[in-house]
Amino acid sequence: MAKDLSRVRNIGISAHIDSGKTTLTERILFYTDRIHAIHEVRGKDGVGAKMDSMELEKERGITIQSAATYASWKDVDINIIDTPGHVDFTIEVERALRVLDGAILVLCSVGGVQSQSITVSRQMARYKVPRIAFVNKCDRTGANPARVTQQLRDKLSLNAHLMQLPIGLEGEFEGIVDLITMKAIYFDGENGETMREEAIPAEMAAEAEGMREAMLEEISMFSDELMETLLEGGEIDPRLIHDAVRSGTLSLEFTPVFIGSAYKNKGIQPLLDAVSSYLPCPTDVVNHALDLADEEKEFAVSNDPDDKLIMLAFKLEDGRYGQLTYVRTYQGILKKGETVYNSRTGKKVKIGRLVRMHADEMEEIDSCGPGDIVALFGVDCASGDTFTAEGLSASMSSMHIPEPVISLAVIPVDNKAQTNMSKALNRFTKEDPTFRTYVDHETGETIISGMGELHLDVYIERMKREYKAEVQAGAPQVAYRETITMQAAFDYTHKKQTGGSGQYGRVAGYLEPLEEGEYEFVDQIVGGVIPREYIPSCDKGFKKSLAKGSLCGAAITGVRAVIDDGNSHSVDSSDVAFQLAAQGAFREAYSKAKPVIMEPIMKVAVEGPSEFQGAVMGSLNQRRGMIIGTVEEGNYTVVEAEVPLSEMFGYSTTLRSLTQGKAEFTMEFATFKQVPKSVSEELIKEYQEEKKNK
Repeated sequence: MAKDLSRVRNIGISAHIDSGKTTLTERILFYTDRIHAIHEVRGKDGVGAKMDSMELEKERGITIQSAATYASWKDVDINIIDTPGHVDFTIEVERALRVLDGAILVLCSVGGVQSQSITVSRQMARYKVPRIAFVNKCDRTGANPARVTQQLRDKLSLNAHLMQLPIGLEGEFEGIVDLITMKAIYFDGENGETMREEAIPAEMAAEAEGMREAMLEEISMFSDELMETLLEGGEIDPRLIHDAVRSGTLSLEFTPVFIGSAYKNKGIQPLLDAVSSYLPCPTDVVNHALDLADEEKEFAVSNDPDDKLIMLAFKLEDGRYGQLTYVRTYQGILKKGETVYNSRTGKKVKIGRLVRMHADEMEEIDSCGPGDIVALFGVDCASGDTFTAEGLSASMSSMHIPEPVISLAVIPVDNKAQTNMSKALNRFTKEDPTFRTYVDHETGETIISGMGELHLDVYIERMKREYKAEVQAGAPQVAYRETITMQAAFDYTHKKQTGGSGQYGRVAGYLEPLEEGEYEFVDQIVGGVIPREYIPSCDKGFKKSLAKGSLCGAAITGVRAVIDDGNSHSVDSSDVAFQLAAQGAFREAYSKAKPVIMEPIMKVAVEGPSEFQGAVMGSLNQRRGMIIGTVEEGNYTVVEAEVPLSEMFGYSTTLRSLTQGKAEFTMEFATFKQVPKSVSEELIKEYQEEKKNK
């Protein structure tokens, strides 16, 4: 029997650090009878939250890996992915959003829209994920859902509107007023499991009426029927309101805002109703795949169980029983024991075991169909691979993977540690596309690169714990880049005469700065002065030259190489000759094109009590930071700045001592900018000395 896809929701829960995502997921699992006792994130009972299954997560009270689970609410099946809030684990959010149909954006009713909420919102927009907002922690001192809703409009440009009003706030937070049914809802029982409906408290009636009118006016844009009823002043059927909110949410033009306190067990059941009512089912969302047999033409996947299978592996984990691969099925049905194709490698894969995941527990299943998020066992693949049925060659469009900005050397203490470290690195790079590793040919050291200090810290810690690999970490290195600032011509002839056939190739043209992107090759050869088969060789030669610049040995980016003339020899020209000619030409032009060093600039947001604002701004200025703006919210201030990554090492310790541990900061990569002359001279000097000592 085919499953009714309109009763399936694939949702993610994402937000800024400490907005209460994991606590919210914990409550959802409790109310949907998936767990029978509630545990807290920094649990005093030593159990920790269900979704934080990694030891490190329980200790630090943060989510590192997105965890998948599923629950049923009324008659809707909900697949949930709880994602990390730390920007260092941004790939976990990216890949979760890639396979989800809808999302809950959780906000703290005191902190409001914070820097990471902005990043998450941008990621949701990139993948066109419809969202509902949940303002959590309404029981905290300083809670103000109305202000948070206004921030959603101002900072994220969302058409956000409250669908509920709080009855009391802070310590007095008792329940909510539903603006659709115009009833007050209270949550009774030890864990808020009993919902009680009452009339709206008299002192709130006028405010509720006004808010409802404003909300109806906003959503009537999405339903002609509702607009007519409003104009005629007739009785409004709640179904009309639900339909209008749903169509506004699905078109990404409206964001309904719900309120509550996950910790105090208030407001979760209405949120689950909203997930069922307003977030899309798999058939509401159009997903695209590329037809590899037809020049990568885009086509929409069908969500039809009778079509040929297409599914995407979006996350890998190395469990106790080997590699676990999380997949989202887009069309077709997969049964246990069937064979599928990996469209990247072209290899056949037999599916031995299919499981549905519940954080770190699993349940065996026999088959899965469109819209399902399940896990496969023992399948060798990489994150982002597409699996299809035989005879279909398609690939789901890929995810956006940010480039790493920081690297450091890891040195194993002995041979045993060396073996264990290799195993660990092999697994981590498969699991996490933003975590890279390579061996520096000159020093022989193993270098790991990632999205930030915390990112690399966690992986080093995991190496020690999960793989018993004792390693020492070197000083962090910043991923500098080199680029050119002006156009420069080249005309280079490579010739080498040895016994037998020689090598000959001449390449002429110019290099120029490229505004967008890392590298572009332009072929303007006419009259066959360089034979067609050697044009790709020139491109290859230029690409090889980008690996290392001459100023500080960093990778070169932002270059367009144009070839418009050249020469070949009927006997001595070859692929290698033209590659070497292009490399020589690149070197010749690069030194004339006024190369400069670029450094990664981070967007830093420091949040803390207003009394420390001066000290915080001073500390950022000292680190070559450029203050972009400050926002005061109550007695808290958020200072936003752009600071070079090289200056941010050890900042958390400085900030703690400056603010008595009361301030916290987040940072994410913003852009590359040219380094100041003094820094540039220092880097070039260091590089020259390094070369001399080798």
